[in-house]
Amino acid sequence: MKIFDYLESHDYEQLVLCQDNESGLKAIIAIHDTTLGPALGGTRMWTYANEEDAMMDVLRLSRGMTYKASAAGLDLGGGKSVIIGNYKTDKNPEMFRAFGRYIDRLNGKYIAAEDVGTTETDMDYIREETEHVTGITVSSSRGSGNPSPSTGYGVYRGMKAAALERFGTDDLAGKTIAVQGLGNVAYHLSKYLHKEGAHLIVTDIDKERVKRAVDEFNAKAVDPKDIYSVSCDIFSPNALGAVINDESIPQLKAKVIAGGANNQLQTEKHGDILHESGILYAPDYIINAGGLMHVIEELHGKFDLNSVLDNVKTIYNNMQKVVEISKRDHIPTYLAADRMAEERILSVKESKKAEDKLLIAQKNGIAK
Repeated sequence: MKIFDYLESHDYEQLVLCQDNESGLKAIIAIHDTTLGPALGGTRMWTYANEEDAMMDVLRLSRGMTYKASAAGLDLGGGKSVIIGNYKTDKNPEMFRAFGRYIDRLNGKYIAAEDVGTTETDMDYIREETEHVTGITVSSSRGSGNPSPSTGYGVYRGMKAAALERFGTDDLAGKTIAVQGLGNVAYHLSKYLHKEGAHLIVTDIDKERVKRAVDEFNAKAVDPKDIYSVSCDIFSPNALGAVINDESIPQLKAKVIAGGANNQLQTEKHGDILHESGILYAPDYIINAGGLMHVIEELHGKFDLNSVLDNVKTIYNNMQKVVEISKRDHIPTYLAADRMAEERILSVKESKKAEDKLLIAQKNGIAK
């Protein structure tokens, strides 16, 4: 992997490697773009096959955060971090304190939050070393707690908007929805779907999570390898990324793809294939932005859940805007979402350039 070529081709700002012998910390922070504000993104802990996989994951995720914040209308940039290790066996408090010290050296350019494999308690340990972290426990001085319920609600709202476009109604009662992955986000999503009367088909590598969904939501469980081929109206990926690929697409029977996982498309060509096949893809960073809306409320110094949920409701409208751009420009929805996000970033960049030119001119006595 030619790392500088990759950073240049996607206009990344910074890549930070972090290690601490005493705690076993091996981490990577990627900052993609801070045009709109400080880069906020979760800290993922995962057992990667190799270091290159970890680096590619954090790079892709950080870029997605830039687009997510921009499309959601938030004054935040895009960043992400990964800690290499098994979140069930390798964690220790000093690991997260050491990581917090690395974050603090960035002077607010990157703000951490919880993600796959990390918890509110982990964020509390980071908070002991830096103020540049969100999603700390509610019992803490200004904590907002786990953002997963807000993320799940946003995915639900985005799914309803996609259903309206594809089925002519956003009523999900009676619809069959295949839910891949049953982590915190998918659990809360499934609660909303069950309450509305949807029929759930679920899978997860964690059998306890599957049992909970079967017991609480009257869901039908299938093996992870069979989830793509089940008969359903909506397929909802909520595990790791790249699940929409050459192998999975031919199996899909759904008319809509709407889930909380990041980077669901393995490559852009797979978004093109979905579009050509008449499958409506709800771009992941458009509909899973609820967690970001949740933690930014914490950054404002106070936390009001009702205010957060009001903001998360707008994901419905954002998904509708993506559909409108897709139709207007005759492009797949993933490109329409990118276009919406990029236009806002470009506008702010141009505005900042104009301000910088004016300041230079004023300094040189050319302008007043």
